[in-house]
Amino acid sequence: MSRIGKQPVPVPDGVDVTIDGLTITVKGPRGEVTSTMPEGVAMALEDGEVVVTRDSDLQDHRARHGLVRSLVFNMVEGVTKGYEKKLEMVGVGYRATKRGSDIELQVGFSHPVMVEAPEGIELTVDDQTSITVAGVDKVVVGQVAANIRKIRPPEPYKGKGIKYIDERIRRKAGKAAAR
Repeated sequence: MSRIGKQPVPVPDGVDVTIDGLTITVKGPRGEVTSTMPEGVAMALEDGEVVVTRDSDLQDHRARHGLVRSLVFNMVEGVTKGYEKKLEMVGVGYRATKRGSDIELQVGFSHPVMVEAPEGIELTVDDQTSITVAGVDKVVVGQVAANIRKIRPPEPYKGKGIKYIDERIRRKAGKAAAR
């Protein structure tokens, strides 16, 4: 039995969980998240907790047991506390500005790059070189942050680019001078 999958997910006060077959909807103070889970697992709401069970001991069902429990936990955590990723821009002239709900990036190209905020995601510019991506869905927050980083990933020689705030860039030595 999965060590993670057999643990029930506690549902705090103010959070409403609706289970309809393989579709689960979680509503809370920060928003609402709906997701369809893979087959082979069953979810039930018992005594203020979501309990995840698997249909059989097939390899696929065992593999999905802990996954579904983690996804449900992340949904409950997202509507209560929310998720955020912080990005930092490193480079001369690199800056971000807020344009409505979107942001405009100057990252060394001949043109500015506009990043549109998907529904349910809030993009904020803390200062000219810091961007915060916040929302209730952990997967979407991580994907939006990865898409922003992909615009200009950090390079290994000078470290210029867009990086996560806690990311460490492995630096390379440049060309050695000829003697």
